[in-house]
Amino acid sequence: MQKNRIVLFLFPFVLLASFAVASNFEEALQAHDSGDFKKAHKLWLIDAEQGDAAAQVNLGAMYNLGQGVPQDYKESVKWYRLAAEQGNAQAQTKLGIMYNLGKGVPQDYKASVKWFRLAAEQGDEHAQYNLGLMYLNGYGVVQSYEDAYAWWVVAAANGSESARGNMRVAQGGQMTPKQIEKGQQLAKEIWTRLGN
Repeated sequence: MQKNRIVLFLFPFVLLASFAVASNFEEALQAHDSGDFKKAHKLWLIDAEQGDAAAQVNLGAMYNLGQGVPQDYKESVKWYRLAAEQGNAQAQTKLGIMYNLGKGVPQDYKASVKWFRLAAEQGDEHAQYNLGLMYLNGYGVVQSYEDAYAWWVVAAANGSESARGNMRVAQGGQMTPKQIEKGQQLAKEIWTRLGN
């Protein structure tokens, strides 16, 4: 009988702890938006250390930009990686960018492609656009205008204006009609694979 009481007493505490984490995030977001970066950092750090991926992404961004903390790309990568390994698409995209630029990590196009692809497969339009750029330039992958175009078609369908612009340039003479047709076919395959 005493076991049941313990469970009953623990259950409300767990709910309160969850509520506290959620309110830390919102309070941190408000502090950040009003320019109180030190307070935002303090509050997001609490959540991030408890494994909150959204807080980890935001901490990574603060270190990347030097908001309320000294700019520190290695620390930025640390927080992006923690969130990315939990499957957070935004963190995966940001980590891909860090590898692409060699900020906080040695420049590694294959690692960049890996993280862009993980986020792109989750529907992140920025990762899809960047993956298209990697194919266009042959960074970390075999150069392929068709694959680049395909990822831009998908990114554009998800709202990326940059991808639309690149598609127009490609259609304006950078690619042959046959390459565009192949890119459109690849885009359909990607779109189907993503469940759209």
